[in-house]
Amino acid sequence: MHFLRHGGALFSAALLSSVPVWAQDAPQPEDTTAIADNESVMAEDFMIASAHPLATQAGYDVLAAGGSAADAAVAVQTMLGLVEPQSSGLGGGAFLLYWDAASGELTTYDAREKAPLAADGDYWLDENGEPMAFMDAVIGGRSAGVPGTPMLLETLHSDHGTMDWAELLQPAIDTAENGFTVTQRMADSVAGATGLDTFVEASEYFLPGGEPIAEGSTLTNQAYADTLKLYAAEGAAPFYTGEIAEDIVAALNTNINPGILTMEDFEAYDVVMRDPVCMDYRGYEVCGMGPPSSGALTVGQIMGMLEPFDIPAMEDGVEFRHLFAEASRLAFADRGLYLGDSDFVDIPEGYLDDAYLAERSALIDAETSMGRASAGVPPGWDEALLASDIERPRAGTSHFVIVDADGNAISATTTIESGFGSRVMTRGYLLNNELTDFSFAPEADGAPIANRVEPGKRPRSSMAPTIVLENDVPVLLTGSPGGAAIIHYTALSLVSLLDWDMDPQEAIDLPHVTNFNGGTNIEEGEGSAELAGGLEALGHEVNITNLNSGLHVIKLTDEGLIGAADKRREGVVMGD
Repeated sequence: MHFLRHGGALFSAALLSSVPVWAQDAPQPEDTTAIADNESVMAEDFMIASAHPLATQAGYDVLAAGGSAADAAVAVQTMLGLVEPQSSGLGGGAFLLYWDAASGELTTYDAREKAPLAADGDYWLDENGEPMAFMDAVIGGRSAGVPGTPMLLETLHSDHGTMDWAELLQPAIDTAENGFTVTQRMADSVAGATGLDTFVEASEYFLPGGEPIAEGSTLTNQAYADTLKLYAAEGAAPFYTGEIAEDIVAALNTNINPGILTMEDFEAYDVVMRDPVCMDYRGYEVCGMGPPSSGALTVGQIMGMLEPFDIPAMEDGVEFRHLFAEASRLAFADRGLYLGDSDFVDIPEGYLDDAYLAERSALIDAETSMGRASAGVPPGWDEALLASDIERPRAGTSHFVIVDADGNAISATTTIESGFGSRVMTRGYLLNNELTDFSFAPEADGAPIANRVEPGKRPRSSMAPTIVLENDVPVLLTGSPGGAAIIHYTALSLVSLLDWDMDPQEAIDLPHVTNFNGGTNIEEGEGSAELAGGLEALGHEVNITNLNSGLHVIKLTDEGLIGAADKRREGVVMGD
């Protein structure tokens, strides 16, 4: 489906008020100890930011050699699948926004996983007809959908790549064979994960000798190198019609929660190029991924409901955070009722309608919280009966942004769903548990749930890779991992960069507040208790917790490119 642009007041971007460091002064990938002190990075020609130093280095080397943003994305993703395997990889899927500088066109690639053709609404019901417990569903082959990432990379390279395909995979092959150093985050992720000892291949890789891999140790992955060599030689075909697909189907036939994917499911898979969802916000065109992702529509609603307030004149404090949380709860009320894979469910045409969002915004009381919000009725909705579903926490996602020397740009969010996915590993990489992104119940009170399981359907996502345009050219790339909180992380980055004109690193460093139409979560850290007290005085039920975003931002200005990576994770920015 296609969403047209929506009106907003004109707003002119001012120059950045703080001065970033030049790219050559930024922490280099080998110096991971310096990342906690990083600042925004400035470059003139090209830039990349990703979730791991080695992935950023791989993409930088491609760009420095004259490669395109699409070329760099192939090198970045294949490296991320090796060095950040708990978050993304060849066993998962992704949403990717691509700006083509020559044509001035923005395209979105939907590489979301698909449910088995034999699946139905009872997929996540137990023998008593009740929804399964979340973690009981995660571990095992039943939670995996057909992966989209291998086909995405091949399709993207075919459309926009300039360098030799096999050459782009070589950095990850070499690193897999020669080994890489296990970072603190990877070691902590392994030590804190449940179920990694359930299946042999994952257990032997992540828990050698029965103990979690240690920070600072060297890890090799010959199986992954061999998979990439076949990928380099034959492209994505083996993942969908050949031996890799056969191995995936076999691996998912687990003794616990066996999967029902077949070769027919893999042969039927496709990557879909969809129209972007764009929301006009104070003269900027904020564009992202439409259904099956709820990211752009929910970010768009939050921004649209905030627009009537004088956010640019506000400081970051209780007043703004209250408005942000209230807009979030209203947006998540609509999200839970209406959003799912648009190939299977009708999305209201007026979901981002100006008048509708103004009506929803008017429900926000600056003096008190509304408590739990009800969904609205967007224009064009035929009032068909639907029921809302619930939100669950997820953590297994990554994000990267790229601008090449020709001005082509990519914002991509990539995932295997929960950390370590289904815990099923084959040929050196983990397989996703994306099917747990579906509603576990197909209906409630006799009404169907939009995000219910259906044959060949893609589960609803919160991923929100974003490209912002001004005067029809990109001025900002942003996005984050973080489950449903991706929406809040991305929306806050947009407010801080567009409304407050903050330096990108300063914007990313802001503490987070989330609300999924319930209690309000505040990121733990300095000032959290004071903010909690202020919000509680306005009627919020507050929880102070860890909100581990992984934002990556590139701002495109007349002076050059300015990038930043989230200090909460291991990301690095490089440019030239």
